[in-house]
Amino acid sequence: MKPIILASLALALAGPVLAQSAMEKSGINSALGVAPKTEDFVQEAAGSDMFEIESSRLAIERSDAATKAFAQQMVADHEKTTTELTGLISSGKVTSPVPADMTSAQRDKLEKLKSLQGDDFTKQYHSDQEEAHEDAVDLFTRYSEGGDNVDLKAWTAATLPALKHHLEMAKGLNP
Repeated sequence: MKPIILASLALALAGPVLAQSAMEKSGINSALGVAPKTEDFVQEAAGSDMFEIESSRLAIERSDAATKAFAQQMVADHEKTTTELTGLISSGKVTSPVPADMTSAQRDKLEKLKSLQGDDFTKQYHSDQEEAHEDAVDLFTRYSEGGDNVDLKAWTAATLPALKHHLEMAKGLNP
């Protein structure tokens, strides 16, 4: 834990905006249970939705019936959260740009999925879904408990039960 505290202190001294973003991107905020800045939350949540939608569309084309059913629900639910988040931003209740793309790590995962077929694809998709939903539950929990935008906090709290359900469903896909 000591290296994490030292890294947090060093980043905090580097400047508030840089520190918060760098700490969120590095996973330090998550390890410490600190809420992300609103802009960081929006970037991560929107990127996660993009990954969920695109990877699930691939699964609808390439997987077994149970995985396709899960993937169809992921596309529908994550398109809904994307619309809701975008609505909060366009209404002015949340001031943050919406990213135009996923993170490079999410793009890399998507490219890996695109290169796979059959059982290899399905196993990787299942693993990616479980990991993505663990991350989303953590992100939404931290923001709903300590975020700085009242409207976004309320939305994250209302969305969290569905994400927890997605995580349980994703875990159920893995034998």
